[in-house]
Amino acid sequence: MTGFYEWQGEALVLRIKAQPKASKDEFCDVLDNRLKTRITAPPVDGRANQHLLKFLARQFKVRQSQVELLAGDTSRDKRFIIHAPQHIPDCLQSRIKPPAV
Repeated sequence: MTGFYEWQGEALVLRIKAQPKASKDEFCDVLDNRLKTRITAPPVDGRANQHLLKFLARQFKVRQSQVELLAGDTSRDKRFIIHAPQHIPDCLQSRIKPPAV
């Protein structure tokens, strides 16, 4: 995987650098081939992972069941897969190219 994302068919795989306990939920910037993402949840008992999953589902306009944590359960570096995203957030549209058909 080069960059912070890759398409696997119609599924989008994101490499994320999570920053828990932030003042708001937001995508920040791309650092070291990871999408820095701030979330308000604390990194306790999997709450940050669950919060990040819900945030991604909202941003890409899919059901939570379409977002899956692939790697990084206890790390700030995570990989998520979003199955058939319905929307690319405005702040990422210039960075994420549509999948090749």
